[in-house]
Amino acid sequence: MALCSYCDQRSDLERQGMILRILDKSKQEEVEDLFTSVFTSSEGEKEGRLIGNLSSQLAHNIDNSEIICFGAYEGKTLIGSIFFTRLHFRKPIQIFMLAPVAVSTEHQGNGVGQALINYGLQELRKRSANVAVTYGDPSFYSKVGFQALSEDAIQAPLKLSMPFGWLGQSLAGDSIPSINERPVCVKEFNNPVYW
Repeated sequence: MALCSYCDQRSDLERQGMILRILDKSKQEEVEDLFTSVFTSSEGEKEGRLIGNLSSQLAHNIDNSEIICFGAYEGKTLIGSIFFTRLHFRKPIQIFMLAPVAVSTEHQGNGVGQALINYGLQELRKRSANVAVTYGDPSFYSKVGFQALSEDAIQAPLKLSMPFGWLGQSLAGDSIPSINERPVCVKEFNNPVYW
């Protein structure tokens, strides 16, 4: 009987040669190349440049506290990457936003993204984070525990263009608290184009 489905999934992927790790600033170019390639392939050249640039800025400012980056490697090749960035409230609470996420086109559909996200969420739990939020496709993120989140509970840092994509999950085992204020995000996300 499996005690940890994430552990089983990770073990399966590790047996296939994938390694998950926390990345630092030295991986900026690899991260930018991955995000540019993935988003260009799926969303077009303009979106590829936009998200590639965002990922480059985030990677340049990785501090493993406000901006945390995780990567999935197959051998020496980066095949997936995610960022978690801190949202700040007046209330003393640790909330991180998951975005952006990229898995190389040839590795999509194999559980790499889910394993990488679960790895990141486990790391945040170790750091006593309370909540993780994201802004994306509910059908994908529900697979890793995210649920629709009302902005009456936790607001996005900027006005959302598609409110149904605002999602969250408790990392502390309790319910998501309601916080009646708009958080401050890292400067890289402080642009309406991402929302």
